[in-house]
Amino acid sequence: MLQIWVNLIPLCVSGIAWAHDAGLQQDTLQSDLTFDTNSQIGLSEEPWTSKYGAQNDLGYSGPLSFSHFNYKKCLEDASVPFDIGIIGFPFDTTTSFRPGARFGPYAIRSGSRRQSLGAGRGYTLAWGSSPSDYGSSLLDCGDVPISAYDNAKAIDQMEAAYSTLLSRPVFGGTSEVYKEKTRAFSLDGKEHPRIVTLGGDHTIVLPILRALHKVYGPVSVIHFDAHLDTWPPRGTTVQEGITHGSFFAVAAEEGLLTNTSIHAGIRCKMFGMEDIEHDDTVGFQVISTEDIDDYGIKKVIEKIRQRIGDKPVYLSLDIDVVDPGQAPATGTPEVGGWTTREVKRILRGLSGLNFVGVDIVEVAPAYDNADITGIAAADIVHDFLSMMLVDGPPQPHIGPFSKTDLLP
Repeated sequence: MLQIWVNLIPLCVSGIAWAHDAGLQQDTLQSDLTFDTNSQIGLSEEPWTSKYGAQNDLGYSGPLSFSHFNYKKCLEDASVPFDIGIIGFPFDTTTSFRPGARFGPYAIRSGSRRQSLGAGRGYTLAWGSSPSDYGSSLLDCGDVPISAYDNAKAIDQMEAAYSTLLSRPVFGGTSEVYKEKTRAFSLDGKEHPRIVTLGGDHTIVLPILRALHKVYGPVSVIHFDAHLDTWPPRGTTVQEGITHGSFFAVAAEEGLLTNTSIHAGIRCKMFGMEDIEHDDTVGFQVISTEDIDDYGIKKVIEKIRQRIGDKPVYLSLDIDVVDPGQAPATGTPEVGGWTTREVKRILRGLSGLNFVGVDIVEVAPAYDNADITGIAAADIVHDFLSMMLVDGPPQPHIGPFSKTDLLP
């Protein structure tokens, strides 16, 4: 038996060497096959191009990037600068109920396919404009390869990735209408890119706030959610205490937040008023889901704007702020939520605040029906882009109405 293995070893080694050589040869062949198509192939005379022109992607075809944006793996390729970048954080190992939000970035990009903002189709009556009208360079930066086994490592990976993108030079606009948005309150006096993050469970905000703190210092937060997410850390280890229900408390302990943050859409079950009292020590005021019925959307917007003022602000939106009848694909659903139209209306009303970044989290497509949650989340991201770029809330659509017809 020993002699058989002795005879086989040289064969195995030679086989490995042959495979290596074959791989090199294949790479060489691939390299040899690349050439200047314009000079060696008459594309304009070929059957497809001569009859139909460019190979344009349809809403349901092509590589999967957000709204058909240009796509780069930005963490390993800095060749394309950007003013606003989309990044996916596929992480869900600190959830308390239903996991699955690691598939959120995919679901949101899939839900965005019909938008085709990257192909110029982004104008809406609600905004009276398109995000592409404001001269900012928009880029999908792919997903961060996050550990699914080590939460401490995963959180560090997310902070490193976000810090990397924040440190990149901005593109500086694609036209003369471009306006800088962050130089005035960055600690180094420079303009920094802004990031739209696709989660992922809500814990992704902790490493994001850590990264933002290095550039802007403490920031205020507008937090759309059914849940407070400010509960004190619990558990027998430090890492066990960092969850999607405690990350804001951890952020406050680390000095990452101002004392002027605000929740919107809260309706979760609590232990009692002590939860609200603790929430206040973390720096938040509370707008409940029911407040929209008692005070109206305009007052909700007004109170959020008053709370934030002119400070740098980060907006985080948990999809469970929307009623599960319209967005069922989430880990901790709570009935009686806002409609997508109400959320979108509030976002328009927040335009002009000093946003340093935004995210949408807790989309877990395994619980979806006909992709409605992914589509809703993608449309909210479209609103994020306009919200971050315009100088103030858009004017109401007129159509057959006049300004005298507006509700008080």
